[in-house]
Amino acid sequence: QVQLVESGGGLVEPGGSLRLSCAASGTTFRFNDMGWYRQAPGKQRELVARIIDSGARNYADSVKVRFTISRDNAENTVYLQMNSLKPDDTAVYYCNGVRRRYSGSSTYWGQGTQVTVNS
Repeated sequence: QVQLVESGGGLVEPGGSLRLSCAASGTTFRFNDMGWYRQAPGKQRELVARIIDSGARNYADSVKVRFTISRDNAENTVYLQMNSLKPDDTAVYYCNGVRRRYSGSSTYWGQGTQVTVNS
């Protein structure tokens, strides 16, 4: 059974940093794309950052410059370095992995990790 397990969330003061990790288990394949989404209370889930097969990255405008996504292909792991955190970054952060095949794509989600930015 494929699982994505996030870690690294927590409570941090404004201006602080956190590093999220997401490790895949139960896979015999490498995800083509991996990314991070977040959902704040009362809001829809939104893309934060993603990194695709080629290594290209894209970010939500609200996190550009402050956040950096990276991946370890050998370990099927993705990271999100979050700096200069703001209260608006408070949300549950979800790891996402996409596997593309000729027959179609499969999307996998982690269970989420809470990030709270509060003084």
